[in-house]
This record gives sequence, structure tokens and C-alpha cells, in this order.
Amino acid sequence: MTLSDSRPGTAPAPTVAAPPAKTGPVIALLVVAAFVVILNETIMGVALPSLMVDLDITAATAQWLTTGFLLTMAVVIPLTGTLLARFTVRQVFFTAMTLFAIGTLIAALAPGFGMLLVGRIVQASGTAIMMPLLFTTVLNVVPATHRGRMMGVISIVIAVAPAIGPTVSGLILSALDWRWMFWLVLPIALVAIALGALWVRNVTETRDARFDILSVVLSALGFGGLIFGLSSIGESASGHAPVPVWIPLVVGAASLIAFVVRQLVLQRTDAALLDLRTFRSRSFSLAVVLVIVVMSALFGSLILLPIYLQQVLALDTLTVGLMLLPGGVLMGIIAPVVGSLFDRFGPRPLVLPGMVVAAAALWGMTTFGEGTSVAWIIAVHMALNLGLGFVFTPLLTSALGSLPQRLYSHGSATVSTLQQVAGAAGTALFITLMSVGGAAAAASGADAIGAVASGVHTAFFVGAAVASVAVVLAAFVRKPVGESEAQGPVH
Repeated sequence: MTLSDSRPGTAPAPTVAAPPAKTGPVIALLVVAAFVVILNETIMGVALPSLMVDLDITAATAQWLTTGFLLTMAVVIPLTGTLLARFTVRQVFFTAMTLFAIGTLIAALAPGFGMLLVGRIVQASGTAIMMPLLFTTVLNVVPATHRGRMMGVISIVIAVAPAIGPTVSGLILSALDWRWMFWLVLPIALVAIALGALWVRNVTETRDARFDILSVVLSALGFGGLIFGLSSIGESASGHAPVPVWIPLVVGAASLIAFVVRQLVLQRTDAALLDLRTFRSRSFSLAVVLVIVVMSALFGSLILLPIYLQQVLALDTLTVGLMLLPGGVLMGIIAPVVGSLFDRFGPRPLVLPGMVVAAAALWGMTTFGEGTSVAWIIAVHMALNLGLGFVFTPLLTSALGSLPQRLYSHGSATVSTLQQVAGAAGTALFITLMSVGGAAAAASGADAIGAVASGVHTAFFVGAAVASVAVVLAAFVRKPVGESEAQGPVH
């Protein structure tokens, strides 16, 4: 059963939550499915050189396989708040996984770049739905006293899946061609669909939530324009941007302002596409700001480290992928532990030291140069992931746990959307700073390798400075007091 099973204009029948014993397999399946689909967000980075040769395309064109994916995510995620309110968990799950499977098949069979891009866009449409679906399901079926532990597991999806994407890609490409990145994923998606038919039940209640067409258009232009503009900054620095960067940024900013105004009006009658009353919760607002900083640092380092390792240290893709693997594995190992600690001690004892470690690691990355040892690079990268691992779970749990139940789906959609914007912003910021720093070094007489090394130093220096400011904000994070924190001003 898919989204089309509910007739437009007719409120779906309220669903009854499944017994607690039934929720374990459902959440486990959602976690595994979300991990697989989110993995595809960063899996293409290492593959771009192979694609450029096989498809006879330029780097600027090949980059659209990642940019198009992020753009689609930015456009679709804001819709999920209304989707999850109107349709059942079962309907949304099958729609998301079916879209992802179809997109994966299209990409595997693609005869050229155009069809491959279509496949990536269809993949992203399904991917965009999965994370808000997972968040909303957990918030509805897991007691508040155990959410930290469960959010720890979810952190593996959010942080580890993108982190090991380059590793998985490097391993596959070392033995097979790029199409196998899709052929190997397709059976997993099909198995998830089959298991969903057995395990996924309706654990939330639905209501008649209508789509406001103007909000959909403004959301697409706003978030899509910002992601497109931010993703084009790096291309602009190298002279390959398809349009002047300021155009999508201005259109995106103006549309986003109009979108916010529209939501403030519509939420008075509970008709908003993305209900912004979530920001009336102090815990939610502060946690979201820190999530933006953390995601920017994670994605910025993910895009910069492979460039540095390949262009400065002249390492091959497989070696680069393997070097980034320990950090991703470490984050996955500590995530459930951090979740359990959150349930016992709250967020501040975890977030504050975590941000300190992450900031220190970024300062450590400013020491990377032409003669840096591989061991030091792996150690600093692991330290960064360790620090971020102590931050993700407490922030997400604090943000979403502070909301009233009726705003869970909108809070999940908001957090997921801003994660994408932050990831694109971090990528654009680090690449741009690297380009500017490298150009300045080249103008001063540095050779090509020295210029890249200097640019990397500049990017990590600014990233470390921003993370240091975030340490101060982390001191104000506190454990959510439950629905009462946001309930009062919502009505």
C-alpha cells in the first residue's frame, strides 16, 4: 500500500498503535533501511573520476550526481511533516523504499549521464522520506526514558552512513565498475520491502492534513535554491558554475522568507506544510543550531579530507576509503553507549566535552601538510568522529524530545531539512575556503601541491574557529522537560 491508497480530501481512518512487542522489528527494519538509503548520499564522491571517464563528462557535470541528490532531498524533506501526519507508517515506508529501489535500478541500467541523474533523483526522493519517518516512529513508540539509547542507534544512520560512504565506494571500485554501487544495493532494498510487508504496522495516528500548494512551491524554491547556490560555490571558485552563484542564493533566501511568513499564517489553523511552532521550544532551537554546526563540520571534513589525501599525499581511492573507515566505525560503536549515558545524565555532560574534542580535532587538522603522517591523519579523524559522536545523539534527543507529540512529524522534518542545508553549507564553505587559500598560496609562488595544502589549512582553520564558538553554545544545552516545555505556546 502506497500514498496513493488514501483518497485526496478524505481523512484516513485513525490507526491504533501496535503492541510494544511489535515495535522492535519495525524500528530495526527502519534503522537498517535508513542506513542503506542515507549511505547513498556520499557514495558517489570517490566514484566521480571513474564516471568522468566512462561517461565522457567533465567534473562540473559529474558533480551534479551529488548536487542533484542534495537538491531533491532539500525539496522533498519539508513535505514529510504533512506526509507523516496524513498517511500511515506503512504507506510512507513502502512509498519511500519503492522509490529508492526504482531509482537504484534506473541508475544501475543507465546508458548515460542523463538517465543516471534521473536515477539519483528518484533515489533521493525515497531517501528524503526515510529519516523523518524513522524519527517520528521512534518518538511515538519509544518511552522518553529510553529515547536516548534509541537515538544513539539512529545516530549511526545519520553520521556513520555518510562517513563510510567513501569507504564503501572505494572498496567496490577497487574490484568492480561503478554500476555495482547500485547493483549491490538493489537486493538490500528489495529485501527491506519484503520484510516491511511482514513487520511494518501502523504505530501512529493519522489526521486530515492538506498540502498548501503555494507552500510547496516556496519550499522547493527556498531550500532548493539555497542548496543549489551553496553547492555551486565550489564550482564557481574554479570557474565552472552553470549560473552566477548569487542568483540561486537570492532566489532561495527570498523564497524561504516568504515560506516562513506563509507557515506562520497557516499554522494558526494547523494547516502549515512545516509547522514552525517547534522553535518555541528553547531546547529545540538551541539543539538545531548546534546540529547545523556539527553537520557542517562533518560534511566539510568528508569532502575535504579525500581531496587532501589524493591531491597532496597522492594516495589511491581504496587507501583513502580505508583511512576514513576507523572514524566511521568508532562513531558507530560509541553511538548506543552515548544514548544510554544520555538517558542517565542528560545532554550537557556529553555535548560539552564532545564539542571540545571535535573543536580540538579540527584544530589538529590545521597541521595537515605535505609531509603529514598517515597515522596522525587517522588519529585526528577518529578524534573528530569521537567528539561528534558524543554530540549527535544528545542534540537530536533534546531537540525532538522537547516537542509535544502533535509536532513530532514537523520537528523531524525540520531537523532533517536543516541537516541537508548544513551539509551543503559545510561542503561549500570548506571547498571555497580551500580554493581561496590555495589561490593565494599559488599567487605567492607555491607549487600545485603546496597550494592545495595551504588551502586545506585555511579551510580547517575557519572550521576549527566556528567549532570553538559552538563549544560556548554547548554549555547551555539541557535535558528536555518533556511535552510541557513546548505545549503551552503551541495552542
